[in-house]
Amino acid sequence: MSQTQRHAIPFTIGSRRILTATRTVATLPFSLEDILTERMPPVPSLTNTDGLRVLSAPTYAEDRLREAMPGFAVGAYEAYERSYIDMAGSYDGYLARFSGKTRSTLRRKQRKFAKENGGTLDMRAYHSPEELDTFLSLAHPLSQRTYQARLLDAGLPEGDDAIAHMRALAAQDRVRAFLLFLTGKPVAYLYLPVVGDTLVYAFLGYDPAQAQLSPGTVLQMAALESLFAEERFRFFDFTEGQGAHKALFGTDSVACASFLMLRPGLSNRTLLAGLAAFDGAVSRAKKLIGATGLEASVRKILRQ
Repeated sequence: MSQTQRHAIPFTIGSRRILTATRTVATLPFSLEDILTERMPPVPSLTNTDGLRVLSAPTYAEDRLREAMPGFAVGAYEAYERSYIDMAGSYDGYLARFSGKTRSTLRRKQRKFAKENGGTLDMRAYHSPEELDTFLSLAHPLSQRTYQARLLDAGLPEGDDAIAHMRALAAQDRVRAFLLFLTGKPVAYLYLPVVGDTLVYAFLGYDPAQAQLSPGTVLQMAALESLFAEERFRFFDFTEGQGAHKALFGTDSVACASFLMLRPGLSNRTLLAGLAAFDGAVSRAKKLIGATGLEASVRKILRQ
């Protein structure tokens, strides 16, 4: 369901926000089902808004929106491949889609983590409202230590309304949540709401102090094995955005884009033009740093 809200438009370098502008926007998200069936969700009312925030629009929908809203300034544009997992079949069949080298790497990471935990993987699943309370009590302190929470305000939600919503979903059996433990302490979490027969990749985080053990990857693999065993779900949707983790685990993808469509006006056009210029400068600097071989070092500094 779309809603009107104040939306932060960040100017970022790597994972660090330099400054933020805000606009009041209505949100138009495209679900995986929308995309796969070429369905156009209804555009929300733009009354008392600065415009529209479009999430994960496929090419056909982007073209229609531009035609229907001439004159609107388009910016904060991010094109990517929206990855998802086709869960028809078994977990073993899913693993068979990976190259032999990738399967070997993933299994080595699992064995390495298990060895550090006394020889076993300790992953725990949480479904019911009461179980979700336990999950949140353990996952929230962990989320606060992740760089997503510290630098991007993208940790596991903690507000009363967000928690009430999570519990309501759990009461309808529409949540799958997982924690990975190391010597009795949680080091990675995964939270997945369920929409129809689709699992939605909402929140994944891990203890940065244990990054060398790849806890996020290990948890993803163990959770998928459990989810395939349920034989209930058709898709695992990695939602908008692109990243190595999503590309690694996805079996399929579709070209999409997220962007803002703001009302005609000098301030809106200036904002989006400034953002485009800033992002362009950052991109050029990144290429220059990459040519010097210092990209990993700079990325580490930005995440501190």
